[in-house]
Amino acid sequence: MKNFFKNLFGGENDYEIVEPANVENAVRKYVNVVGRVQGVGFRFFVQQTALSLKVTGWVKNETDGSVSMEIQAEPQILDMLIEKIKRGNGYSNVQDMSSENLEVVKGENKFVINH
Repeated sequence: MKNFFKNLFGGENDYEIVEPANVENAVRKYVNVVGRVQGVGFRFFVQQTALSLKVTGWVKNETDGSVSMEIQAEPQILDMLIEKIKRGNGYSNVQDMSSENLEVVKGENKFVINH
């Protein structure tokens, strides 16, 4: 049962190494998502979707009920990830999303769930 919840909601050290984005082409964004995004496996969904697209960064729950993340990849890849995040995992309901550009983190090679 413990593995079921770990797979659904993620756990500490849940990451795999991915090839870092080419710093010349990469962008990094801070994204905040509001809606039914906590307690529904949303962070794990974001992590798995990011990894499938070779996006690096992190995702975490905020005390106000939102989920925030920093995501880094080439712009067209981030656009694809953001579209998938808007659609959610079937259990979540994204009502609003905001983002801002950040400075690229050189050498970042994983996507983690922060607690």
